[in-house]
Parts: sequence; structure tokens; C-alpha cells
Amino acid sequence: QVQLVEFGGRLVQAGGSLRISCAASGGAFENYAMGWFRQAAGKEREFVAGIDWSGGTTLYADSVKGRFTISRDNTKNRVYLQMSSLKPDDTAVYFCAARTITVVAAANLYTYWGQGTQVTVSS
Repeated sequence: QVQLVEFGGRLVQAGGSLRISCAASGGAFENYAMGWFRQAAGKEREFVAGIDWSGGTTLYADSVKGRFTISRDNTKNRVYLQMSSLKPDDTAVYFCAARTITVVAAANLYTYWGQGTQVTVSS
């Protein structure tokens, strides 16, 4: 059983940068691919970025390519999402999720989920 806790979300101005983090416990972190998802008010949850167990393979949604970077530190059991050139449309609750084997974009293929951290981008 893996527990995930996101933190670092806050209010930031458009054009700014922010790094959010996800701390994992309760399992062998290096066995899991990790994903970041987000859900804006009134909208469905959407894939943002994913990373495989080694950090060697990453995936990004088209909407964040070139602006967001996912990374992980297996020695600290953490995954990060560095966000830059933030836009008001990036406002959402950001969730991290874990699954074994490969990194994928489909939310329904992730087994473990955190509670989310709010990111608000003001215009």
C-alpha cells in the first residue's frame, strides 16, 4: 500500500513559476511509475505529466509541453512537477498518482492517489 501526499501548491501570478512535490511512503517507490494529474473546477481530471521508475521516460500533455518538467528522486521517495510560464488555465487541484510497470496517461490505470494540492494562477 502506497501513500501519497502532495504539497507546495499556492497562489502564483501568471507568467510565474512553481514547484510542487509529492512524497510517497509505504512501498518500494522505485517500483512505481508516477503521474501528475489536475482537475479544475467543473472539469474532468486530466493527465499532466508522467515518469517511469527510473526517470528515463517522461510523458507530457500537449498543453504543458515546454513549460512543465516532471522529475523524481528515488532516494527521497519524491516526485516533482516544476511549472513555469504559468497561465490562469493551469489553475486546478494537482494530484500525484502511482502505478507499477510503465508510465501511462490514463488515470484509470493508476492505483494509488494523493489528496491533491491547489494551484491558483492569477491573471
